[in-house]
Amino acid sequence: MKSIRFFLVIICGLVVFSQAKGQSHFLEPADSLHKGRFWACAGIGAGLYGSASYGLYHAWYKNQALRGFHTFDDSGQWLDMDKAGHLLTAYAQADVAYRGLRWTGMAHRKSVWLAAGVGTVLQGTVELMDAHSAKWGFSWYDIGFNTLGVGLFAAQELAWQEQRVRFKISHTPVDYPDYLVPASGEGPGYPLRQRAEELYGRSYAETFLKDYNGQIIWASVNLRSWLAQDAATWLPPWLNMAVGYSGANMFGGYGNSWRSAQGQAYVLDAAAFPRHRQWYLSLDVDLRRIPTRKRWLRTVFSLLNWVKIPAPAVEFNTQGQGVRFRPLMW
Repeated sequence: MKSIRFFLVIICGLVVFSQAKGQSHFLEPADSLHKGRFWACAGIGAGLYGSASYGLYHAWYKNQALRGFHTFDDSGQWLDMDKAGHLLTAYAQADVAYRGLRWTGMAHRKSVWLAAGVGTVLQGTVELMDAHSAKWGFSWYDIGFNTLGVGLFAAQELAWQEQRVRFKISHTPVDYPDYLVPASGEGPGYPLRQRAEELYGRSYAETFLKDYNGQIIWASVNLRSWLAQDAATWLPPWLNMAVGYSGANMFGGYGNSWRSAQGQAYVLDAAAFPRHRQWYLSLDVDLRRIPTRKRWLRTVFSLLNWVKIPAPAVEFNTQGQGVRFRPLMW
């Protein structure tokens, strides 16, 4: 998932920066706009943005055929897992930008609107690269989910000055079977595991970012924030309930058919490997609400709060398998 990889580069840089500058007084937000902090934040952000853009181009676009600006209708592709990823990434980018702007002492409302703009620009960069790629294109659906992501962040911050619903990601590695997909004509079978590795990579880092079959996108709801203050004291402030969405058995954008480098066609048996959607209900932790006196730890928690905590889950899916209990889901 290009947008998540782009965001992850920025997050890693901010985590390193926060740990290097671990003094509590340095990480404490300024009471009013601190010009030194503002320009330091702008410089670091610009550097991370440039590095992430350069890395994204070389990882995804450099060896691809290019063409002029064009649009691309990708609605329904990958069972909409990529759209959920756009929402998550745009939301998380706006959240990180807001924390940085508040650290400079910028006023709350200005920080919210500027952070929404930062998330829009970062995601727009990916769309502009797609728009000049022959393989992809500019997607209005992607733009819509990007806007929804930054909009959900901004709306909550303006309404409640807190995020009662956070969007997160988790990933469970998929053990693809040693199954040979028969050729549509004469020719050798195609190992399904090989097809998965071509699409999603081999290492855990690659599959975390790219394997839609293993990813789950979550809406994590803080329970205590929705109840009256005097009625919610028995609930831990960090306890969340999360609703997740994912897809399974995806070996192509719209269907499980492909061609080898030699032009041989392959079609995966839909009965044996049905593409389907899955929903989950699980517990989660809002890391930002964990009480700690260490400011650097709160900063790290804030930057890593886009990843869901492993926990038991209940699964529902469109395959008519009923309700399934998962002892530990991530």
